[in-house]
Amino acid sequence: MKEQNSVTTNIYVGNLFFGTTADSLRGVFAQYGEIGIVKIMTDRNTGCARGDAIVEMENETDARTAIDALNGTTLDGRPMYVPTRRSLRRRDTLSLKEEPAS
Repeated sequence: MKEQNSVTTNIYVGNLFFGTTADSLRGVFAQYGEIGIVKIMTDRNTGCARGDAIVEMENETDARTAIDALNGTTLDGRPMYVPTRRSLRRRDTLSLKEEPAS
């Protein structure tokens, strides 16, 4: 279970095959550390995959290692684009905590 005050790192992944699944991405990134959410981006009108995703990793050091290792590697027949600058977006999970009803 994730700690209440942990900081996660969101990694952008582009150039994905439209049939790539969250489970396949999770499997690739899990080699480098603990994974939170994997979100395949979809077109809001068609619901079809856009070819990019966000992978949330629990540890920033693991995230940097994954980015360095996976950028340009092939998944489902396409080289993944995992840019360093755009990838690392930290999110403090405390800011996502719901306020109690008054």
